Amino acid sequence: MTQVGAGHARMVAVEKFCNSFILIFMSSSFILPKKIIIASRKSLLAMWQAEFIQQRLTELYPQTEISILGMTTRGDQILDTSLSKIGGKGLFIKELEQALADGRADIAVHSMKDMPMNIPEGFVLAAITEREDPRDAFVSNQYNSLEMLPADSIVGTSSLRRESQLRAQFPHLQVQPLRGNVQTRLSKLDEGQYAAIILAAAGLKRLGLADRITSLLSAEQSLPAVGQGALGIECAANRPDLVTLMQPLHHHETAQCVKAERTISRILGGSCQVPLGAFAEITDDVLRLRGFVATPDGKRTIKDELSGKPETGEQMGEQLAQQLTAQGADKILAALTLTDHWE
Repeated sequence: MTQVGAGHARMVAVEKFCNSFILIFMSSSFILPKKIIIASRKSLLAMWQAEFIQQRLTELYPQTEISILGMTTRGDQILDTSLSKIGGKGLFIKELEQALADGRADIAVHSMKDMPMNIPEGFVLAAITEREDPRDAFVSNQYNSLEMLPADSIVGTSSLRRESQLRAQFPHLQVQPLRGNVQTRLSKLDEGQYAAIILAAAGLKRLGLADRITSLLSAEQSLPAVGQGALGIECAANRPDLVTLMQPLHHHETAQCVKAERTISRILGGSCQVPLGAFAEITDDVLRLRGFVATPDGKRTIKDELSGKPETGEQMGEQLAQQLTAQGADKILAALTLTDHWE
């Protein structure tokens, strides 16, 4: 089957599923809510994500009013310090969860790579959406690739995961922290503060900035972050009705991959304070799961992979975490807890 034919078949299958789903609602005693409020950060990318979910829900449930509550989180407010030093990516999540807890919002939309590995008690992931491009993007106004950067060129990244991989492969480059939203980071590149920057391809594509991508980094060059490219829809655990309503947005294959990745990170204690990557992809009903742990300077990297049935992804995540630990990942992680050198 051609890619076009396969894509059409998937669309037909999704449409049939959604139609069947709605018919079940109509034939049952389930009462659709009059409105659903989505909590979101106010950044352009976060709002794009929330508006994307808003549009999908409006198409599914036209009789329900879908609105967005934009919020500024602590992670958005502190821009002069690396995330690893101020509490991690959970700083982008807490205020949104508080809005769910006190009833100001019904669901929250997050980038899955920003979701803490342990979801707080009282909340659940109602759905994980189909993944956008999970790769990292190399962005530069002067050079076509990382290999072309001269010695001592400054590369900007907000991630210890990216930093450790860059330092391991290109020790002659200078890697410096880069915070702010996508537009701010691109502006700093355009102002000449960096020779190149590394961003998530998904964010650039969603914002209509794919033309800024100089090249895409393969998983071999830069193993993606856990959950990169996928969106998560969170709600209060006492709202099973919302979990049911979100199911047409849930992408089973993406969820299998992301859950496998998150299992590795959860067991190893992964966060933005740890140079850790995990990436799963499914081809011909085989899930390939890769993971790595490194020191921030990239001088020591431990990596491994497994392949198996997609339905065993979480068990594979446990096994791969154990294999990484057996090779010394636990020693790297223990050392990181004793040092102030995060990023």
